[in-house]
Formats: sequence, structure tokens, C-alpha cells
Amino acid sequence: MTLREAQSLHVRLTAILIDYIYQEGYEATWGETVRSKAQAEANAQSGAGISNSLHLIGLAVDINLFKDGVYLPSTEAHAVFGAYWRSLHALARWGGDFPHKPDGNHYSITWEGRS
Repeated sequence: MTLREAQSLHVRLTAILIDYIYQEGYEATWGETVRSKAQAEANAQSGAGISNSLHLIGLAVDINLFKDGVYLPSTEAHAVFGAYWRSLHALARWGGDFPHKPDGNHYSITWEGRS
């Protein structure tokens, strides 16, 4: 699979996920999608992220989750959607599974060993 094909897969799966979020009675807004190298470096230095983030190459999205107009920032609030995301494709990875710093609103496609 080429990078461009992986990017298209990520967009298609994200559309399916968002549809599921709304079917379950939630709403969503975009968090971070494509990230600049400068932002990735700043996030890495502050401990908020990594310098080789999949956001740099269009293979990750952060989704802000809402229920009844209330923002749900916790990883736990995303758990059912993370499980659904992982079920969509063998390459789908959910940030809630990150061992050192769970990131529940992060949905990505693995690429070159990164998720």
C-alpha cells in the first residue's frame, strides 16, 4: 500500500467512524488533523506528542466528542468508538491503547511501524 492509498483509507474509515458516532447519539468536531513539522517538534519538546506523528502525513485525526452538547475529553468516553475504529481495518489504531500516554481522541492508520 502506498502512502496515498493509506491516506485515502484513513479518510474513508474516518467517515465511517463519524457516521457511527452520530448513529450512537453523539456529535463530533475536528480536533487536530494535519500537523506541521514545527508543531510536531513543539509537541515533542513539551511532552504533548511525538516528532514523527502520523498527523504529519495525513494518517491521524483527533476527534472531539460531544454528548447532549457537552464535550467529553476523556479516553474512556471514546472507548466504544476506539473499539469500533479498530474493528474497521487491520491497520486501524486507537490512541486510547497507547501504553505510556493514552490519547483517546486519536484515530490513526499504522504506517512504517508507527501508530
